Amino acid sequence: MELIDQLTKTLGISETQAKGGAGLLFKQAKEKLSGEDFTKVSSSVPGIDGLISAAPASGGGLLGGVTKMFGGGSGLAGLAGGFSKLGLDSGMIGKFVPIILSFVQSKGGAGVKAILEKVLK
Repeated sequence: MELIDQLTKTLGISETQAKGGAGLLFKQAKEKLSGEDFTKVSSSVPGIDGLISAAPASGGGLLGGVTKMFGGGSGLAGLAGGFSKLGLDSGMIGKFVPIILSFVQSKGGAGVKAILEKVLK
């Protein structure tokens, strides 16, 4: 899959990490966007359902508890637990986002990128 290839080559991570990380970000988008907006995004990303199902559960663990305690848990900070389950530190979230946004723009145009960008900031 093109997006996963870009992530593995650019970030030097495994295919499993790339799928799981992308899946976490798309899962977040699915939870935050209206059905109509998510449909626009998902039609630009072939295999998006497979990526979402590859995402580890992001909650739980010590980090999840601490994040919730400080009022986090929503937004990208809430994904740190899922990324740590993939063996990736939370700093990687910020490296995934521009690659995913660029990919979505190349497939669906600037409008679709803008929709996704709203929930990945």
